[in-house]
Amino acid sequence: MVTSPFTTSVQPTLLQDGPGLHEVDFVVVDLETTGGSATADRITEIGAVRVRGGEVTGELGTLVNPGRAIPPTITVLTGITDAMVVTAPPEEEVLPTFLEFARDAVLVAHNARFDMGFLRAACERMGLEWPRPVVVDTLALARRVVTRDEAPNHKLGSLARLFRAQVAPDHRALTDARATVDVLHGLLARLAPLGVTHLSDLVTAADPVPEAVRRKATLADGLPPLPGVYQFLDAQDRILYVGTATNLRSRVRSYFTASEKRRRITEMLRIATRVHPIPAPTPLEASVRELPAHRRALPAVQPALTQPGSGAVDPAHRRVLPARVDRAASAARRPRPRAVPEQGPGHGGPRGDPGRVRAAALHRAAAARATTRSQCLRPAQARPLRRPVRR
Repeated sequence: MVTSPFTTSVQPTLLQDGPGLHEVDFVVVDLETTGGSATADRITEIGAVRVRGGEVTGELGTLVNPGRAIPPTITVLTGITDAMVVTAPPEEEVLPTFLEFARDAVLVAHNARFDMGFLRAACERMGLEWPRPVVVDTLALARRVVTRDEAPNHKLGSLARLFRAQVAPDHRALTDARATVDVLHGLLARLAPLGVTHLSDLVTAADPVPEAVRRKATLADGLPPLPGVYQFLDAQDRILYVGTATNLRSRVRSYFTASEKRRRITEMLRIATRVHPIPAPTPLEASVRELPAHRRALPAVQPALTQPGSGAVDPAHRRVLPARVDRAASAARRPRPRAVPEQGPGHGGPRGDPGRVRAAALHRAAAARATTRSQCLRPAQARPLRRPVRR
């Protein structure tokens, strides 16, 4: 039976624009089946609850005729008998109803691989296209934020008690879906202080991202969804990293997900305190503005470069310098064994001034990388050779 169907569409650019979680429609679904194989077994019951902004906007609950006998062990577990499903509609009638109920929503399930596997298999048998919705697994989220000191395990019953769900799970689809709604809300409350406030955050919340890094995902909250240049700054407003993006907000957010695997970037994120955006009308103009932003930032970057292993930044190439360049900068700071010729007064020679030695070495490295980059971007065109004309 379907009550109060709610079909408001979610933005097509859900993950790119990152809407707040209170703006997203969730459909929490639970299935009961004749066994554990999505291909060999069949669905016996579907329960689903649609929620938005913490409010229930619709429910769906119905038995399903599996077209075969229900094993006694399953009947003991769920209480669903053959007599209960003999007059129930088959999956060919129930599945299209469920897909319409869940249209444009994010699907949520506890151990989502099980439920999604059965739903996809049913679509394949019926020749229906699986809509490929965004899926959130409360089991995976619980493993990230619920410790064994709080709950003996991450089963739905244990989490429902921990979060004081209004109903207790009983292996019936609609009841378990209602309990999962309360578990979902409890998990979202715990994830919010970690920076999980948008759908793009929630989709990656179960990924292995250091908590100290994930907490800083809020640095992207005030950024505009526009092309431009972005600068990561530390507590002293020194520039740690510069880059360009077609969407400043979504690009900066991507640094705080599991897709970012560079060790030096993770170290940079740990000390970053804010992000300074420089919007541009087009991505092309953002690229043009990038190099001047590096050059203006060069004096402010110098103090950070004087510390070995501090994650030095190459101001001409917007990337954290590799270890070999950092070591080269450290070598430039050490006194050379070969004597350096003295220069006369007023020449400003580097001898006796370690600061000028460091600056000169870093300027040479920056110029070399800038030249390499420009040659890669604008390869020289071959010119035909001309023979001398004899007269």
